[in-house]
Amino acid sequence: MHGMNDDAVMRRIAQRDAAAFSHVVDSHAERLHRIAWRMIGDAAEAEDVAQESLLRLWAQAGAWQSGKAGIGAWLNRVAMNLCLDRLRRRRFASDEEVPERADDSPAADALLDSERLRAQAVAALGALSERQRAAIVLTYYEELPNTMAATAMDMNLKAFESLLFRARAAMREALAARGLISLERAA
Repeated sequence: MHGMNDDAVMRRIAQRDAAAFSHVVDSHAERLHRIAWRMIGDAAEAEDVAQESLLRLWAQAGAWQSGKAGIGAWLNRVAMNLCLDRLRRRRFASDEEVPERADDSPAADALLDSERLRAQAVAALGALSERQRAAIVLTYYEELPNTMAATAMDMNLKAFESLLFRARAAMREALAARGLISLERAA
């Protein structure tokens, strides 16, 4: 599979080539899981999103349009949309706050402090709007270039960069509200 372009791989998947699909799974599943986990915050749901994204690729392989952004970008977009759908369903399913999870890390002071800071940063990320959260996750956690992140979110580059600018400002405010940074130093 190495050396084949995405269009050739998708033609093989459309012909139900399990080796080609396995190659795509090996190449993309971990990233899809990370995106979903950072968006949703639940490992089991993140696994479901990653699997559903890959299954959609398998099911829709025959409709693949050559010359587009590529398999990775297509999967990123599908995963992001699935995450946004799940987050919207949660919002309508319950108006209760999500309970805090118990700390599973060892009782060492350094680990506890590190986990506390991470949890506050995740909470600050969770306080952003869904689209702002998606922009931050794709850009900073997944380290996608703005063009790929914009494609994953089905946006043009200028609109994405504007969204990312607003997301950064909102994230700074959320981190400052939790006492993790000072707005004077962050500006």
